Amino acid sequence: MAMEFNWTLGLITFAVVFLLILLRRKPAATGGNRQPPAPPGWPLFGNLFNLGAMPHRTVAGLATEYGPVVRLKLGSVNTVAILSAKAATELFKNHDLVFVERTITETSRSHDYDRSSLALAPYGMYWRVLRKICTVEMLVAKRINESTAVRRRCVDNMLGWIEKEAGLAKIGSGVHVAKFVFLTTFNLLGNLMLSRDLADPDSKLASEFFTAMLGMMEWGGHPNVSDLYPWLKRFDLLGLRGKMDRDMGNALEIATGWVQERVAERRKEAARDDERRKDFLDVLLDYEGTGKEEPEKMSEKDITIFILEIFLAGSETTSSTVEWALSELLRCPEKMARAKNELASVTGPNQKFEESFIDNLPYLQAIIKETLRLHPPIPFLVPRKAGHDTNFMGYHIPKNTQLFVNAWAIGRDPECWENANSFEPERFLGSKVDYKGQHFELIPFGAGRRMCVGVPLAHRVLHLVLGSLLHEFDWELESGVSAESMDMKDKMGITVRKLEPLKAIPSKSKR
Repeated sequence: MAMEFNWTLGLITFAVVFLLILLRRKPAATGGNRQPPAPPGWPLFGNLFNLGAMPHRTVAGLATEYGPVVRLKLGSVNTVAILSAKAATELFKNHDLVFVERTITETSRSHDYDRSSLALAPYGMYWRVLRKICTVEMLVAKRINESTAVRRRCVDNMLGWIEKEAGLAKIGSGVHVAKFVFLTTFNLLGNLMLSRDLADPDSKLASEFFTAMLGMMEWGGHPNVSDLYPWLKRFDLLGLRGKMDRDMGNALEIATGWVQERVAERRKEAARDDERRKDFLDVLLDYEGTGKEEPEKMSEKDITIFILEIFLAGSETTSSTVEWALSELLRCPEKMARAKNELASVTGPNQKFEESFIDNLPYLQAIIKETLRLHPPIPFLVPRKAGHDTNFMGYHIPKNTQLFVNAWAIGRDPECWENANSFEPERFLGSKVDYKGQHFELIPFGAGRRMCVGVPLAHRVLHLVLGSLLHEFDWELESGVSAESMDMKDKMGITVRKLEPLKAIPSKSKR
């Protein structure tokens, strides 16, 4: 799964060869073009040693000395970091198109994944087609509402798994909450996409697909020498491209089989005039271009890669967010009690929590917003790059400069947030600020043209999962762990997770 962001492994090859040239240098002269301020770096390595194990935190700290726009040299890659809500507002309102292209990592090039992925594909006709399918056909209220029962079943399974695990645990020992949320989300997405459970120990093929996807998440979360020094990519010094080729190849082969199986089923159903509920795979197979350079149909490879992308984008981010939310609530018993009282008053006695209750639960919504403010799943969002030389906030940004939008720093910008480092859901009560791309002080899903299209579904799933966990169970920390001693350090991989996974003790709620 997600691995700690540790550059030592990625740089050890160079440490021996260039040990004698590790001399400090001052920022290079900028000539006639004023570039953003930058911390001093090292020959060859640039600012890599400035990053530390938690780059979202260390880069955020540079704002105090260098301001909200900071220039970094990461190996051979020119990079600019956006560190304030004001700078993010300027970016998304006035420069979004300049920075609309993505920085592509070496592992994401595996099997040409980057060309078919909605998040990474070049800004052009294919990207527009895929985004239109998502926003008009797949992730709209009508289709999300049609799959309510699927989500309910998956969450009920999760609650059953947790209750069973708690019954088997030793006295004083907790359950690994994020594990169960991850499996639930994986199954939920499997049913939305393919109408099948994919975290199923009784299915050999589903288990192989699950294992391959876990591998993809792991290799994609590692720092890679090939991204810092592109001329070394042919050597694959850390072996990450080879491992990604293997696991993505396995996942694509299995997903392709499912697509072909569905195509055959649809032919039989057409002959029999059968009808059944359409899932997202049917939507992709039904797509027909309208001409004007649009593809006539989506290719089999494009469809299978999109299926993989849904799992990569949805499962890890959901489980990490729920884990952080429950961790914060366990440290604040009065906020936990307020959330549970609100749920009880809206849900009613002996009733399950339903998605239809979400709009009547302002404090639960505030908890999700506050969690995403403090713990955005992908703190640098998906890196962008400059399409051409441009002037940004008075600074010259050369073409192909990599752009990091530090959503973690922006969520803690003291100019926007009072007591910015404190967990205070109450700040959102009565506030119109949300995470749907219009308020640039809260952008865990990005903003602008490249904003995550999955927000409507994520909104439902996050509230349903967290609300169900709080409503069905009373939670306490493991024996020997207190609110004050609880480890809240984080680690960076595909997402930012707790360094020490949350293990908490559930007991059936008395409601």
